[in-house]
Amino acid sequence: MLNSKLIYLHGLESSSQSGKARQFAQLFPGMQTPDFGGTFEERMKQLYPILGDQMDWTIIGSSFGGLMGAVFTCRHPEQVRKLILLAPALMLPEFTLEHFPPIDVPTVLVHGMQDDIVPPHLAREIAQEVFQNLEYIPVEDGHRLHKAFEELDWDKILS
Repeated sequence: MLNSKLIYLHGLESSSQSGKARQFAQLFPGMQTPDFGGTFEERMKQLYPILGDQMDWTIIGSSFGGLMGAVFTCRHPEQVRKLILLAPALMLPEFTLEHFPPIDVPTVLVHGMQDDIVPPHLAREIAQEVFQNLEYIPVEDGHRLHKAFEELDWDKILS
């Protein structure tokens, strides 16, 4: 992972100052944690210049950021080394209406079983249709994954 480029994509009502963004930046110095705003397409237009045409990205996306990371990875699988989805909002039309073909980018889906914002079973079903190399990690937590963040082995997940 040391050669990999690492980026965290925050959720819809979040920022680079969120708890998870700060925790990731502390755990992995050099990780990019940009701020995004606006509609989905506006956020994607903000993301593309950051990722550019560089290869070997490890993308961590939380909720709406997971949606962004999933869409980018489906559109540009050759650029992504690994995709980590944290309670991703895959059920939104921005993902479900695009009909992505299956891809084999290594993908980890971490989801709280008490998530009351993104239904865990739905996110998993959608992810299984697209991400052929999927590892699913259900945790006893809610949407924000505060408790699980402390308990998960991030070095292993990102390796």
